[in-house]
Order: sequence, then C-alpha cells, then structure tokens
Amino acid sequence: MGTREDLLVAAKQCLAERGYARTTVRDIVAASGANLAAINYHFGTRDNLLNQAMLEATAAAVTRLLDSLPGEADTAPATRLNTFWHQLIGSFTADRALWTANVEAMAQALHSPALRTEIGAAQAEARAGLSHDLGEDNPAIGAVLQTLIGGLLVQYLIDPEHAPSAEELAAGLRGLAERSNPA
Repeated sequence: MGTREDLLVAAKQCLAERGYARTTVRDIVAASGANLAAINYHFGTRDNLLNQAMLEATAAAVTRLLDSLPGEADTAPATRLNTFWHQLIGSFTADRALWTANVEAMAQALHSPALRTEIGAAQAEARAGLSHDLGEDNPAIGAVLQTLIGGLLVQYLIDPEHAPSAEELAAGLRGLAERSNPA
C-alpha cells in the first residue's frame, strides 16, 4: 500500500475507535506511520480524509449487508426485506463504532458544504442500490428504505432496547400501506 491508502486505513481505524469528532491528525499519523504533511498532501485537510474514510467504510458495510442477502430468484421479496432488516439491525450492534461515526459525520455535514455534497451523493447512490436490491428498481421504495434506515439507526444507537424489531418494521409498513391507498 502507498501512503494515501495507509492514511485511509488509519483514518478508518481511528473513526472506529474514537469517532469522527475525537479523531485528531496526530491519531491518524500515529496509526498510519505517515507524517503530518502527508495528510495535507493527499487529502488537503483532516476533514477531507475523515470524510473519504467514512464514506468508504459505510459503503463497504452496506455492500456486505446487501451481498449477504439470499438471491432474488430464489427468495420472495418480503423474505429478502426481512433478512435485510435483521442483518442491518445486527450490524448496528456489531459495527456500532462505524454507525456512531456515521451519525457524527452527518452532524458535521451541517457545517461543511463539501461534506454535505459528498454525503448527499452517497445517499443518492444508497437509495438507488436499495431500490435495485430490495425494491425492483422502484426509486420510491429506495427512498423510503433510506429514510427508515436513518431513523432506525439513530434509535438503535440511542436506545437499542426500545428500537423496533424487524418484525415491528414489517408490521408497521403493512399498516401504512393499507392506509396509504384510499382505493
């Protein structure tokens, strides 16, 4: 690996251990073995490096979830969605540090137009991927799933014992669907 990749690996490690707001350039330098000037050379700023690391780590986590789903041809859509909810909820515990850092990055985006743009693009890509993998390429389904995931994530990070289960989500979606169609 080169210095740029070493810095990204170290930044991902620091994000997992310390979170977004508490990761310093000194932490990244110590974990990577690179020098301080390398961060500026390759990324411009600490925030640019952390943003790139966060986007890559989150994309990898979501890809792992989607790749672990049963094949579309062999599985009913409801079963695939239920499996997705279970695995997503499990990842909130297994990868808690990653998801916590993700929420922290979203809070940072409120103050950073560049990060807001990057996260917005990543969210659009996630909606498209969710639409394709779970919604038969229906953009509305991808948008609803993306919205539910964000709310579910925050609930699990704050109060996992009272956050909805996969079964409760499915029941709620069924109830909403019944009320959404006046026909």
